[in-house]
Amino acid sequence: MRIRAVDILITVAVTAAGVYPAVLWGTTLDVALALVASVPLLWRRQAPILVALACGVGTTWLSVTDHLFDQPYGQLVATYTWAELATPGWRLFAAAGTAIGVTVSLVVPQESPPSFAYVGMMFVAAYALGTGMRARRDRIAFLEERTLRLTEEQAGAATAERARIARDMHDVLAHSVGLMVVQAEGGASVVRTDAVRAEAAFDAIAGTGREALVQLRHALGVLRDERPETPGLDAVPSLVERARRTGLDVTLTRDAVPPVPAEVGATAFRVVQEALTNAVKHAGARHVAVELAAEGPSLRVRIRDDGRGGTPKPGGHGLSGMAERVAAAGGTLRTGPAEPGPGFEVSALLPAVTG
Repeated sequence: MRIRAVDILITVAVTAAGVYPAVLWGTTLDVALALVASVPLLWRRQAPILVALACGVGTTWLSVTDHLFDQPYGQLVATYTWAELATPGWRLFAAAGTAIGVTVSLVVPQESPPSFAYVGMMFVAAYALGTGMRARRDRIAFLEERTLRLTEEQAGAATAERARIARDMHDVLAHSVGLMVVQAEGGASVVRTDAVRAEAAFDAIAGTGREALVQLRHALGVLRDERPETPGLDAVPSLVERARRTGLDVTLTRDAVPPVPAEVGATAFRVVQEALTNAVKHAGARHVAVELAAEGPSLRVRIRDDGRGGTPKPGGHGLSGMAERVAAAGGTLRTGPAEPGPGFEVSALLPAVTG
C-alpha cells in the first residue's frame, strides 16, 4: 500500500511537470504526448519495459518536434525503474532502446554538443541509481536467506543437542540405577549371613552412584555453556569392572584399537554401557564378552552375552538411542540374537582416524 502511494505521487508529480508547460505553450497533441510520457508510470513496477517504451515514444516525439519544454522526467523515472526491476536480457534491450531514443531526440532537433553530455549524464545517473537499488535489494534478500538458513541450522543443532543429552541421560541413569538395584538386592540378601559381601555390595552402590553423578555433570555441562567431557575408550574398563561387581562374569578384549576421534570414543563407550545395562537388567546373562578391535580402517565394538535375548522391555529407548548415536558418529549398528546362540549380540562399526 505504501509503495503504491509512492508510485501515485511520483506519477502525479511527473505528469504535472510535463503537462503544465504543454498546456501553456503547446498544442493539444503536445498535451496528449506529455500524458503518454508520464501517466504510464503508474504501472512502472508491473511492466517496466512497456512503461519505458510508452514514455520513450512520447518523450522522443515531443523532443523531435521541439516541444519538449522541460526535462524528460517520465523517461528518467522509467529508466530508473527498468534498471532496478528488469531481468538482464530485458535490461540490455531497454538500454539499447533508450540509447537510440535519446540519440534521435538530440540529433533530429540538432541540439548542441553540450546537450548530449548533459542529457547522457542524466540517463546514466538514473540507470546507476536503479542498479544500485537492485543490488541493495538483492543483498537484503541474500542476507534474509542466509539468516533463515542459519536459523534452521541452529534449530537443527539444538534438536540434535537435546537428543544427545537425552541419550546421555538415559545411558547414565539406566546403567547406573540398574547396577545399583542389582547390587542392593544382592547386598540385602546376604546382609545377615555374610557381612563382608554385604559391605562390598553397598560400597559398590556408593561408587556407582558417585560415578553416575560425575557423568550427569558432564552430560548437563553443556546447559551451563560448559564443554561436556563424555568418557571414551579409556573408560570402558571401569564399565566392565562395575558390571563385574553385580556378579556378572564380564571379559574385555582390546586388540590393536586404532586411534579414534573423541566423538567416536564416546559413542563406543555408550554402546558398551547400554549393552551391559541390557545384559544386567533384561537378559539374565551370566557371562558377557566385550571386544574392542580394529577392523580395516574402522573400530569394531562387539558385546555378546549368553542370556535369553537381552531384548529391552517394550517402550524402552535403549537400542533406538544406541542406533541414533552410532549413526550420528558415521557408523553402523547390528543388534540381535548371537550367532551361534544362545544370547544376544550388539555390534557397532565406527569410523577411526586413518593415516
